[in-house]
Amino acid sequence: MSEATEATDVEATPPPSPQPPHRMDPTGAELHAVNEQLRARGPAVPVTLPGEVEAVAVTGHEELRDFLADPRVAKDACHFAALREGRVPEGWPLTAIATVDGMTTADGEAHRRLRGLLSRAFTPLRVERLRPRIEELVSGLLVRLPQVAAKDGTVDLRQHFAYPLPMSVICELLGVDSELRDRLHALSRVLVSTTPRPQQVLAANRETAAILAHVVESRRKAPGDDLTSALIAVREEDGDRLSESELTGTLLQLLVAGHGTTLNLIVNAVRALCAHPDQLALVRAGSASWLDVVDETLRYDGPVGFFPFRYPTEGLSVGGTYIEAGIPVLAGYSAAGRDPRTHGPDAGRFDVTRQRDPRRRERHLSFGHGPHFCIGAPLARLEATIALRELFGRHPGLELAVADEELAPVPSFISNGRQSLPVRLGRA
Repeated sequence: MSEATEATDVEATPPPSPQPPHRMDPTGAELHAVNEQLRARGPAVPVTLPGEVEAVAVTGHEELRDFLADPRVAKDACHFAALREGRVPEGWPLTAIATVDGMTTADGEAHRRLRGLLSRAFTPLRVERLRPRIEELVSGLLVRLPQVAAKDGTVDLRQHFAYPLPMSVICELLGVDSELRDRLHALSRVLVSTTPRPQQVLAANRETAAILAHVVESRRKAPGDDLTSALIAVREEDGDRLSESELTGTLLQLLVAGHGTTLNLIVNAVRALCAHPDQLALVRAGSASWLDVVDETLRYDGPVGFFPFRYPTEGLSVGGTYIEAGIPVLAGYSAAGRDPRTHGPDAGRFDVTRQRDPRRRERHLSFGHGPHFCIGAPLARLEATIALRELFGRHPGLELAVADEELAPVPSFISNGRQSLPVRLGRA
């Protein structure tokens, strides 16, 4: 073959076609396998959301950290081009999270104003004052665990321990009556699910709004020593600092984030420790702390898979992928937690001593980064630390009652958890 023929053949070869966007699985199944596939395509990947909505998922640790702190990135849904232009279907499962009026969807001065109203309730000192109450709740739940166990000794730890603890704490903090808690939990599961039908989403939105309006009216009539009463006082003293929709939106955000993520954190930590008894032995030997367990779980199997949404206010490049202004972007927290470029070739290994090794310590991003760093992070850490310490202290022989792979995931690519957690408590 002549050189001329070779040149012609090379020029005639068409360039490789770009890969189609990854279609997000709304069931959240095989989350970490999906994360590996996405990271293999790059640190920022075009994806298709339910309803055929175009988006981008950022899965690289370094890229996500920089993106979260980029001043050219907004959270207000007014920047969501497809929503603004009517290209998002009615009853879309992510509409409530994207459009709720509150701190997590505010930018700039509005965000600073709302965060300032809440920050005093979540200072490390204020959170530490909650320790005795959290310990009391944990103790009461642990006393009841054997009483609700089946005849074969198994008990659903999610239902009877991991769920009621953070739900009780956040509801007491907000002044929500106990009889409303189970219903609000069921509704919040719909709001963070990515599988419900449009009519389910619309009904859940209406009912949640009605319940929260009832909570606000109840606290107006009978104020207490709770955050809702304090916010109502601010609202009535100076309505310019907090609108009515911001008040109810803030309650919704605190309620959903304040219990759902901590619930998943406790469940995932128990699963990891049961699957890695050598790591549990290190904690018991004093080579690592329960806080190390919490932080390693947040990195290794954090409570949030992909969190919606952020929107570039101008076109920008993330990890070599160009993102147009107004495209919704998912923060891939669970994927970033196992990014080997940041956390090393053993990023997929659960290692509680990782948090104590200064040579490879890199903070996880499970609580976010930048101006929207999770305001409830100290409370989540405190609740999970106390819960795990007391649970394994009282039931040192605790083990999963089924294989971990048999545990059904929560049907969502937002919430990274399991629908149940059957365990055998063993001898107390």
